[in-house]
Formats: sequence, C-alpha cells, structure tokens
Amino acid sequence: MPAPPPPSGCPPGLEYLSQIDQILVHQQIELLEVLTGFETNNKYEIKNSFGQRIYFAAEDTDCCTRNCCGASRPFTMRIIDNMGREVITLERPLRCDSCCCPCCLQEIEIHAPPGVPVGYVIQTWHPCLPKFTIQNERREDVLKITGPCVVCSCCADVDFEIKSLDEETIVGKISKQWTGFVREAFTDADNFGIQFPLDLDVKMKAVMLGACFLIDFMFFERSGNSE
Repeated sequence: MPAPPPPSGCPPGLEYLSQIDQILVHQQIELLEVLTGFETNNKYEIKNSFGQRIYFAAEDTDCCTRNCCGASRPFTMRIIDNMGREVITLERPLRCDSCCCPCCLQEIEIHAPPGVPVGYVIQTWHPCLPKFTIQNERREDVLKITGPCVVCSCCADVDFEIKSLDEETIVGKISKQWTGFVREAFTDADNFGIQFPLDLDVKMKAVMLGACFLIDFMFFERSGNSE
C-alpha cells in the first residue's frame, strides 16, 4: 500500500502511523522453538486495523544472550517498513527483573530513524501494579501506562491503560489478546492491539510500539517456554 504524504516533522518511514489510531502486533510462531524449546529471535508483523502489514519487526540478539537471559534479556528490535528501510530501532538494556527492587528497573529506548532518540518507556516502581512512564526525546514525562494487578492472559484479553500524566484520563490501551488454549500453552507467540488518539504525535505512537514490546517481554514472553 502506498505511503501517505508525510506530515511536518515526521521521521521518515513513520507516515503510516500519522494516519491510524490502532496497531495490531502479531508475533510469528517459530517451529524450532515450539519443537525444541530453543529460544530464537522474535519476529513480528505490525498491521493496521484492516490487517494490512505496515511494518515487520525482528529481534537482533545473539544466541547466548537469548538462551541464558531468557525473557529478561537485553535486545535490539529493528522495525522495517514495506520498502525494506529500518525506520524504528528499539534498545532494551539489561535491567533488574525483580519487582521488589525499586532501582535499575526496566526501560526501553526508541529511535526513529535509527540513531535518533524519540522517546523512552521507563518502568515505575509500584508494589502491586505494573506501571510505566512514557517520555519524549528530552526525557520529559508525557503519558503513563498502568496494567492490572494480576497479569494473566488465561481465556481473556489483558489491558494496559494509557493515561494522562495525572492518571485521570484514559487515552488509549495496549491489549494482550487471548489467542486460544493451544497457542497460549505451547508457544510464546503473542498478539497485541495498541489504541491511541489519531492526533497523537507520531513519535509518541512509535514509543507506544516500543512499550508494547517491553510489556510482551516482561509479562508474556516467558510463558511459552516455562510450560
């Protein structure tokens, strides 16, 4: 599908995001991983609400890191558009995986294009709820994300609400979608939906995509391998 004209200030390759208020993220099932339990690089198709692919995302992590660190691993995620250009790069550093430790919590950095930071997703410590702060390229707080007290995708979707800074207004959500018993039990291939305001800054839409991948690794990536 042809790209629409880019809005002013839009990073190259993010034109699609300026036209939509919903993204679907479908993780591909890796047969080797299903049969052997050997952790492979994650791959995802990113689609619009009509099911048309607008991006492809591929994890770039070495074999040792994937299989020694598991879901806690640091990673680089490269997001490619339909013309083969890398338009977004996600960088997740190695951080503490314990909710009991308020220091060195999870975060992910979003670049668009590669090498140009446009935002950050920072985990906020909370004793009961998964919470995150969305920041712009200047590390200024822009939005909040709050998940449920119990993150379990058994037979139902799991919603992480995107809120205003005062947490009074819900402006969108990131939903882990229930994909059926067999897929949930025997693979860690996940489906997500992301909803945000149509007029949200296109850079923040890219940051929401980064938040989705961070949430996937933190709460859902390990489920298939742990069975």
